[in-house]
Amino acid sequence: MIELVKGTKIDFMSKRIYAFIISGVFSLLGIIAIVQIGLGKANLGVDFAGGTAVQIKFAQSVQLHDVRLALEEEGLKDFDLQDLPTENKVLIRVKKQEEKLGGFSEKITQILSQKFSDKKPVIDSTTEIGPKVGSKLRKDALWAILVAVAGILIYVAWRFQFRFGVGATIATFHDVLAVLGIFYILNKEMNLILLSALLTIAGYSLTDTVVVFDRIRENIKKYIKEPVEVVINRSINEVLSRTIITSLTVFLSALALFLFGGEVIHDFALAMLLGVVIGTYSSIFVASPVVVLLGKKR
Repeated sequence: MIELVKGTKIDFMSKRIYAFIISGVFSLLGIIAIVQIGLGKANLGVDFAGGTAVQIKFAQSVQLHDVRLALEEEGLKDFDLQDLPTENKVLIRVKKQEEKLGGFSEKITQILSQKFSDKKPVIDSTTEIGPKVGSKLRKDALWAILVAVAGILIYVAWRFQFRFGVGATIATFHDVLAVLGIFYILNKEMNLILLSALLTIAGYSLTDTVVVFDRIRENIKKYIKEPVEVVINRSINEVLSRTIITSLTVFLSALALFLFGGEVIHDFALAMLLGVVIGTYSSIFVASPVVVLLGKKR
């Protein structure tokens, strides 16, 4: 109903070569990131690298930011915090270090007892994540993405045609690899929160791609005498306003999370911001051109 752009006649298909070069670079970064994660050389979180999780209970509520500052002032690094405000508890997850993991819980308790003596912090529970568990989680994360993408291929191939399914699958893989590659370049932590963001991005990318494919399917039957490339360009231009509005809405929501969501959800929101932009781009410049490359026969 709201049209930000009207009557556009952009020739998207003529620019597909440049788009493929850009997409190839981002996809290569993502593949490098996957290899490094598999070798354990990326910036892995506690979930994938192993470590220890200590749950501290306080007599009164504390600010997560104050706990973070207290631990950083004592030289503690590579840790994640999660607030459990209803129970006055804080979950601290520390990556595996050279020293024994068992010493971390005592060290953390000692630091917090000095900084928050009036709130009487005590150890509520301690859990250690060994390297074997971390390795299994990395494999499970990869399988989760592969199964999700396979499901996308089957769904789109059934709803449209096989070549449409291939286009949607390649676009989804592209989006996941691009976001993963950017996170690797930025040395962001690879953890289960990022995995959940990648799966969300895959779902968003598919939704946007299906909207474009729906219009292509309608127009292919409507404009029988026009070449397939012309029909695809026409279809993308017709849904361009809707695509921009949808992407902008999701982008603003993710931006709000990024700015005001706090430390815990910061990386998730960043991944979503990147995913929305890349997903919108791939629906136009990756999914649709792949359909053309796989054959111009109606």
